[in-house]
Amino acid sequence: MSRTVPIPQGLPLERDAGPFDPPRRITRLREARPVSPMIFPDGHEGWLVTGYDAVRRLMADTRFSSRRDMSIPHVPYEITGMPVLTEPIPQQPGLFISMDPPDHTRLRRKLTGAFTVKRMKLLEEHIVEITERQLDELARLTPPVDLVKEFALPVPSLVICEMLGVPYADRDTFQVNSAKIMVKDQTLEKKMAAFGAMTAYLSELVTRKRAEPGEDLLSDLARDDDLSIEELTGAAFLLLLAGHETTANMLGLGTFALLEHPEQLAELRADPDLLPDAVEELLRYLSVADIFYRYATEDIELGGETIRKGSTVVVSLLAANHDPRRFDNPGTLDIHRKARGHLSFGHGVHQCLGQQLARIEMRAGIGGLLRRFPALALAVPADEVRLRTDMNIYGVHELPVTWTETPR
Repeated sequence: MSRTVPIPQGLPLERDAGPFDPPRRITRLREARPVSPMIFPDGHEGWLVTGYDAVRRLMADTRFSSRRDMSIPHVPYEITGMPVLTEPIPQQPGLFISMDPPDHTRLRRKLTGAFTVKRMKLLEEHIVEITERQLDELARLTPPVDLVKEFALPVPSLVICEMLGVPYADRDTFQVNSAKIMVKDQTLEKKMAAFGAMTAYLSELVTRKRAEPGEDLLSDLARDDDLSIEELTGAAFLLLLAGHETTANMLGLGTFALLEHPEQLAELRADPDLLPDAVEELLRYLSVADIFYRYATEDIELGGETIRKGSTVVVSLLAANHDPRRFDNPGTLDIHRKARGHLSFGHGVHQCLGQQLARIEMRAGIGGLLRRFPALALAVPADEVRLRTDMNIYGVHELPVTWTETPR
């Protein structure tokens, strides 16, 4: 086997084995060498980590930095559809996802209390109410309808807007611009314009909340004089983007997956007690947020390989979640599987802050759909569903659905 794996046209990320499966080439790399050296399109060498154990160890090891300004020049952004940059991205205040301890720790601690399991359980009843209201709106429509537009996107958007104190009436501002940021084949100028529009809006919002705080999470943060307006804006951007993009795509793609597995769907509809395990399995099986980057701050041994200081490391959560060394028959959707331990929310200090919120929204959304719409079905052939292969968060652009019985 050759020492390095040439990737002359970028890493193959399209799910060419099926709409829910890892790319065939990634799967072959994982089976042959879970920690694989690779050559990026600009010619520099780095690493691709696809095995479950190696990914978990890497994400728990803070010697692998999340700071983009730690990367060497010519970061391989064409892998995710962005153009090659000639210098590392500077740190942005408040964007704690691209920070290391202790800076990351300082900011994350200020948010942790708002997303505890206990706090989420207290909010669960209200989240269910929001979901049921949106289901009522869906039931009033005449099918076929686009489930993404009418349900999957509104539910997490309504929830995160209410939590943060962002007016839902302003949703066009953040939904349109966040979608532009997520597009792979997009110029850096257009991405930065969308980012600038979102941060300008949020900067004005948090400035108002600092002057006149209300009863919401951004107001709570704005009361903290230790946080600058720039840090508040960056944190608000991350919470708003992650709070609606990932869950919206999980609801849309998760419903599509269940409709394409009618036996699993029938079992879940017959026994709602299976819902918590089904949600974990869908999170594992679909892995809508796949590719992440880390940068070695020193020479590090991982999976029998030596990753040299300064190396760019690409991590595939999708490949790790489909690793047969960790999950039996990983390419099979099995709502009876105990999939806890999947890596869809990451691992280590950067594990998703809103994972309990996402679980609640998934249980409320999918459970409500199955209960209220017993005859829910695709309104188009499955191969006509528009997949988000062009976006950095996977899912479906639209999910046309219909039903033949009156919704309950």
